[in-house]
Amino acid sequence: MKPSDLSAALAKLEAEFLKRERKTPENPCGPEMLLNGRKLIAFASNDYLGLANDDSLKQGAMTAIEQWGVGAGASQLVSGRLGIFATLEQACADFAQREAAVYFPSGFLANLGVLTTLADRHDVIFADRINHASLIDGALLSRAQHVRYQHTDMDDLARKLAHTPVAEGSARLIVTDSVFSMDGDEAPLPALLDLAIQYDAWLIVDDAHGLGVLGPQGRGSIADARLPAHPNLIMIGTLGKAAGVSGAFVAGNRDLVEWLIQRARTYIYTTGASPMLAGALLASLQRIIQGDDLRSQLNDNIAAFRSGIAALNLPYALLPSRTGIQALVIGDNEATLKIAARLLEQGYWVPAIRPPTVAAGSARLRISLSAAHTPAHIQGLVQAIGCACQ
Repeated sequence: MKPSDLSAALAKLEAEFLKRERKTPENPCGPEMLLNGRKLIAFASNDYLGLANDDSLKQGAMTAIEQWGVGAGASQLVSGRLGIFATLEQACADFAQREAAVYFPSGFLANLGVLTTLADRHDVIFADRINHASLIDGALLSRAQHVRYQHTDMDDLARKLAHTPVAEGSARLIVTDSVFSMDGDEAPLPALLDLAIQYDAWLIVDDAHGLGVLGPQGRGSIADARLPAHPNLIMIGTLGKAAGVSGAFVAGNRDLVEWLIQRARTYIYTTGASPMLAGALLASLQRIIQGDDLRSQLNDNIAAFRSGIAALNLPYALLPSRTGIQALVIGDNEATLKIAARLLEQGYWVPAIRPPTVAAGSARLRISLSAAHTPAHIQGLVQAIGCACQ
């Protein structure tokens, strides 16, 4: 795009109701937020367990600052891996019940790092059609052939695995979200692992929205599906959602993790993360493991919300989901923005999600529920949606 084209391009976004606006809350992440001096109930963050402002995580961060400072100095392969990150990576491996793990400063960097390290132009990546943008970008940057299968359609994937030519010695990679971020539905992980084993393919699972919420002790979608620690299976555990902080770990066997350390450009050429994040994350993992009370409260909130919306008999579809992601599909961009604006007038911040994040004609309200929401928050939101959709 030429510099002279920017103004017209921005005007076009606005005319199509696709221009996004950043909001600037005046208080920490939580179920209640202060925006321009006004108190709102927020249903916008992925803080599913309410840990983003948890006292134990804040104390973990402060303790780490006292011992390790605030900066890493350089890439961990240049200036060294601070001891607290060795502790964190072992804790992540134990949490994922795998041999080893490596920490990346963001989930986006982890996904790019894994795909560009394990695939090149000779290989083939088979990806769910609505995978997260980071998985799509990782596939494109890897230069591998990128084959997209219909969303969660195992018959379509099996056909494409069988009929897509792969050169001798080249690799197949099956790549999927565990919980899809804009719909809230889930990948059929046991069937995916069966296909990965059949075709000697990697199965790469981005567990951004399952970690902390699903599985025994919140260990995520892979544990929830009772999958074994198979050498073909890679878990990417995002730590900026239910874990309440930021970054991500990649867990698998020791050779996989060592290869990523040696070859993943997004690890090698990135300054190490702040040790205060490691301190907060160590506290977060413990809180998740011991957090059945939080998961129970989240599940109660999900059930109350879904039953409340069902009772409204709205002309819009609430997509099936047992997670904190609840998507009410409106369809039209302008109509979705208007409903979100009416909710804001009533004191509820619910984001309007539009293309290209979702397919054209499927604009929606993405309602993010948290254990930190009270029954009154949920009841009030349902009533507000009923009024806003009239």
